[in-house]
Amino acid sequence: MVMKVSDLGCLDGPVLLFGGPYSNLQATRALLHQATARKFDSDHLICTGDVVAYGADPDASVSAIRASGCAVVAGNCEVQLADGAGDCGCGFSPGSTCDRLSAGWYAHADAALGRDQRRWMKSLPDLAVFSHQGRRCAVIHGGISDVARFLWPMSGDEEFQNEISIIEDELGKVDMVFAGHCGLAFQRRIGRVDWVNAGVIGMPPNDGARATRFAILSGGDVWIETLDYDHAGAAAAMRRVGLTQGYDSALESGYWPSEDVLPPELR
Repeated sequence: MVMKVSDLGCLDGPVLLFGGPYSNLQATRALLHQATARKFDSDHLICTGDVVAYGADPDASVSAIRASGCAVVAGNCEVQLADGAGDCGCGFSPGSTCDRLSAGWYAHADAALGRDQRRWMKSLPDLAVFSHQGRRCAVIHGGISDVARFLWPMSGDEEFQNEISIIEDELGKVDMVFAGHCGLAFQRRIGRVDWVNAGVIGMPPNDGARATRFAILSGGDVWIETLDYDHAGAAAAMRRVGLTQGYDSALESGYWPSEDVLPPELR
């Protein structure tokens, strides 16, 4: 397996990490406004991928992320769209509700994106690495064994360790791993490695509230923070373009339209 790796260098100041803008332009703009208000330099912003997914504005969301200058690792949506694939590559069970619902938003994204945006997606690394306060940090999307691998807060230690081993085969020893994909922010200690899912900004974490999540790394510690944004405007934008499969309502209710991807403990 040949991986594209981006070395982001030494980032000793505070770092803002986020995932899943999901074509939600309102959430994307709110996150970037937060970054500006908190005086984060663009080279201290890192996205764990899936810039494009459920929302109404794939092209504008990609443009906003690119203009921000933040680092981005490839999510499964970027991989699939760059390759001209016919689906999002999320690994949903065929015929499941999530599988059926994904067809609408993926087709919308596929139709909206031009060659330049796809070339940018194709150029994204699979893995990024940086140092922070003497600790070595890796950034991935879902997994390295599978970009769309779902790792949940209660997944077994061995599942995380499998991914850490692949990362360290490529990079050498790491102290922290930042990931995304599953849509839920959480932190786990796996042996000597801190695993942090930074969450996603484009969809609430199925908790009945509208705020989404991002992470801040500062002084070697990580905080998961909430992001408030114009969820009503984002939902209305989805309805204007015909994206009414249920993710539009999820922005307002705080609950996903299907839980069949979730482990039973989280349903």
